[in-house]
Amino acid sequence: GRKLKQIITHFYLFVSLRTPVPLFDPDTGLLVISAKVGLLCQHDGKQKPLFVTVSDCLMEMSTRGVAMVPKLAVDVGSCEVMRVLQLTDGFIVPVSYHVPRKAGQDFHSDLYPDTAGQAAAMKAEEWWSGENRQVETVSLHPDKRPKPCAKAANQRVVEAPPPVNVREVEEPPSLIFSSSGRSSGSSSAAPSRSPSSTSGLSSGCQPSPVNARSVHSGPSSKFRHLQGSVLHRDTHITNLRGLHLTTPGECDGFCANGQRVAVPLAIAGGQIAVFELSQPGKLPDAFMPTIQNSVNVADFCWDPFDPHRLVVAGDDAKIRVWKVPEGGLTDTLTEPECVLQGHTEKIYTIKFHPYARDLLASSSYDLSVRLWDLQTGQEVKKLKGHLDQIFGMAWSPDGKQLATVCKDGKIRVYDPRRSDEPVQEGPGPEGHRGARLVWVLGGKFLLVSGFDSRSERQLYLVPSDCVKSGSIACAPADVSPSTLIPFHDPDTNLILLTGKGDTRVYVFEIVPEEPYFMECSSFNSSEPHKGFCFLPKTSCDVRDVEVARALRLSKSSIEPVAFKVPRVKKEFFQDDVFPDSAVWWESSLSAASWLSGSNSQHRKISLRPTDMAPVSEAPKEAPVRKYLPSSVYLEEKTDEQKKEELLSAMVAKLGNLDNPLPQESYEGVDEEEWVRTLTLISLMVVKYRQLLCSSICTW
Repeated sequence: GRKLKQIITHFYLFVSLRTPVPLFDPDTGLLVISAKVGLLCQHDGKQKPLFVTVSDCLMEMSTRGVAMVPKLAVDVGSCEVMRVLQLTDGFIVPVSYHVPRKAGQDFHSDLYPDTAGQAAAMKAEEWWSGENRQVETVSLHPDKRPKPCAKAANQRVVEAPPPVNVREVEEPPSLIFSSSGRSSGSSSAAPSRSPSSTSGLSSGCQPSPVNARSVHSGPSSKFRHLQGSVLHRDTHITNLRGLHLTTPGECDGFCANGQRVAVPLAIAGGQIAVFELSQPGKLPDAFMPTIQNSVNVADFCWDPFDPHRLVVAGDDAKIRVWKVPEGGLTDTLTEPECVLQGHTEKIYTIKFHPYARDLLASSSYDLSVRLWDLQTGQEVKKLKGHLDQIFGMAWSPDGKQLATVCKDGKIRVYDPRRSDEPVQEGPGPEGHRGARLVWVLGGKFLLVSGFDSRSERQLYLVPSDCVKSGSIACAPADVSPSTLIPFHDPDTNLILLTGKGDTRVYVFEIVPEEPYFMECSSFNSSEPHKGFCFLPKTSCDVRDVEVARALRLSKSSIEPVAFKVPRVKKEFFQDDVFPDSAVWWESSLSAASWLSGSNSQHRKISLRPTDMAPVSEAPKEAPVRKYLPSSVYLEEKTDEQKKEELLSAMVAKLGNLDNPLPQESYEGVDEEEWVRTLTLISLMVVKYRQLLCSSICTW
């Protein structure tokens, strides 16, 4: 029985002003106390319980709370035995504990005994009546896990993971652990700790094996070494004040075109500041002109065909169209060019049509998507069929269809000119925290960024011609509360993704066959950004092989970020990286023409400067062999050949003996001059002898 009258034993942990929070795993006997992990050995009734410290994980931020993830959520394939969530002031940081064994091949049954399932053992009435039953245990083996119950027709069914090969594990359970917190990219060595050892354990924060490995093995991308860097400070806009940093999740945070950038301010009246990209530098401390919307801003975007037109959606279900004068704002704008009214609830997002000018789409809390003609200021279409909040929407590259992703876990594709009901409907992300989508690979696929059932960020690739079949591939990202906002470059098929409050920009190349996602080098910043907005392709420096340029919004500045591909022959135009690009800022259709059934395509132009030749036409250089082939060194040689080679090497060191010596090139003297010199020497010798004789006689 339990003996709660007295303390059996106690352990010294650490000094802290806060009460430690204990978390105990009965399957492994691991006890987590704040950031310290120990092994609590079983008590047989005769000996005192033994507490052995296994790991000390030093976190970067103060802990406000900790919680243990259910055992069914751990990754048995990577030998993860425990996962703890750390609550900080601004983040939830997962900390994983792994046993260093060969992962991915065998199921280690000694590490994963049967654990408590998720089915209740009895009802509340049965417990009140005196019954006692334990929760039924389930196996963590991938093949033996209980199958998910059949879901309703409108819910997505996720197939079980493929089985793994299992063999009997005879070695005893190891007490060597490694911990990883996924909040940072710094790492350190991970020494082991056993019950008899005293060596420390890694407290570095490394990506977990699930997120650290490549998305798929196979071919690599030519953009895999893509380099992102912040441009010189002279191009920054600094001294920003009063930024609105808590924009809705469906909003990108700020927006920009090739000439100017619009940033929301945390000032009453939904004010938006507009800055000219051609005028970087430090902003004055004095008052600056703004656009006053009189209500909180929900979303806003620039007209792709008019760089002076800014469209703003507000909390009052109205859409305001503003006209920014040439050269930027000089006075505060209070009267919009026109106001669109029709929605009955707050607006989520607004998107311009890629081909037809003056055609705008908007989604709202009233669960409708409406199309507007800005030329007339009237609503022209109303799309139905949504059952919950609309997270995002995107026009197809040909401008014929509109796709949406909804909180009810559905992806819907509309053909607005044919019907106000969706023409396709299929499963989307399982998580309900947010989602975005974009058309890729010429409109053949939909890339959706969202959350899975465990609130981990995921990327899904869905065929646009068969949305009901679900995703054909997915790529794990990481754990973060913000939704990944995708940017697609149709010229290179690159996808760049980041979230508000992130420090990392993920980069993938999307291909139409396996592995579908080819991961490239990501860009990391020193501090979280409040928004990330990409500029038109014409803003890139093709001479420096810059394939994308973005603006990074921080707390007090706007910084340009360039993404470049490292190449050797930069004197040539890299035509394999820069194909002809669409002139998307020109429109050949009006909203009325598109609604009547007309279609159009953008013309394309080359980005090659006139003074650069394409690299495909560069002269082919013959490969230069650094060393002689191995056959020269391996062939058999006679003694005479070896002697000849040795003598030749010695002669080469000594130099060519046929060449004259340096002193041989000197010129001699004339005979007469030589006789005069000898005569003078003889006279000097005679005089010296006379002097010597006279000296001896005197002595």
